[in-house]
Amino acid sequence: MLTRKRRKLNIKNLLVLLAPIILVIVLLITLLTKNNPAKEEVAKENEEEVVEETNTEIEEEKDKVSFVFMGDGLLHESVYMDAQENGTYNFDKQLHYIKDIASKYDLAYYNQETILGGEELGLSGYPTFNSPFEFGEYMVNSGFNLVSTANNHCLDKGTIGIENSHEFWKGQNGVVMQGTNVSQEEYDAIATFEKNGIKFAYLSYTYGTNGIYPEYAYQVNYYRDHEQEVLDKIAQAKQENDVVIVAMHWGDEYSMQINNEQATLADEMTKAGADIIVGNHPHVIQPYQMVNGKPVFYAMGNLISTQLNEENLVGMIGALDIIKENDTITIENIRYDLVYTVMEGTYPALRYNVEVIPFSKLTDEQLADHEAIYEKYKAVVTSLDDSIVCGGIE
Repeated sequence: MLTRKRRKLNIKNLLVLLAPIILVIVLLITLLTKNNPAKEEVAKENEEEVVEETNTEIEEEKDKVSFVFMGDGLLHESVYMDAQENGTYNFDKQLHYIKDIASKYDLAYYNQETILGGEELGLSGYPTFNSPFEFGEYMVNSGFNLVSTANNHCLDKGTIGIENSHEFWKGQNGVVMQGTNVSQEEYDAIATFEKNGIKFAYLSYTYGTNGIYPEYAYQVNYYRDHEQEVLDKIAQAKQENDVVIVAMHWGDEYSMQINNEQATLADEMTKAGADIIVGNHPHVIQPYQMVNGKPVFYAMGNLISTQLNEENLVGMIGALDIIKENDTITIENIRYDLVYTVMEGTYPALRYNVEVIPFSKLTDEQLADHEAIYEKYKAVVTSLDDSIVCGGIE
């Protein structure tokens, strides 16, 4: 009995002695674990990975399309004659700066003012134009993939001109041409395409065709006397797509001020669903304006021409970003800049050494007082809305 009792006491004493030691060990382990930099770093890295993964998921939900747009491709005889070289045409010497700009954007637009009927119809300048296919090929190779053919010169070569132009543009992969048609079905349809996860509709209209009437009503997209049809088409396009781009050939020639028709149509079209309106025709630049929260560029001026007056040689380039995030579309980073067409020679002789140059790259040798001229035409762009930024188009 004494032996068993002594054993119980020894075990009890041992436990009493070990308890403080076990407590110290537990405390040390806890402190070491808590202050272990390596474990803290691992935990931090794990946390950063979670944040990074979350941000990646957010980025994947955000789609973006960059869009640049320019004015009239107005090919006077001097333009294509100056480009002639070894039996073909070298438009790069005239438009290499434009190519450098357009090639950087997802979407690039211009108005093909002169019909591309090709040499078989006989090339010609003012007043009834016909231009070589090679100009269109150069523009496509430069990155232009939205083209308007609805303008007052689109019937200069009649039905055969419309058909030759149509065949050329429909043969260009990835290019959407709007404005002229070869069937009623084509006239009735709305041109759509998708870019970077964003669905677009693209429409193009002209006020008239210099008193020349089409052989078939469907050949040209007119807006005059068709206003309600245009608005209905815009509304339908908006219901079926994320973004609606409308190209308008409107305004008074050689006037840098918008007219009442332009103001009224801009209001009505943006209310109907137009998200972006790009105008041409006056052969001079006109103001930019936000209308019902949508950007309207009333006239971009000439992209290239050999007209003689200073105001006809100044062209505008516009650009913006279209963002789609969680099914919501926003238009951001709206901006513009100006270019100038330099050349040698004067009317009635053909002009030569034609080149379109951004104002940022001009010198006084190429255009005297070019900085003052730049400021003069910048004031035109912002005369209705000074919120737009100049620059950032390269």
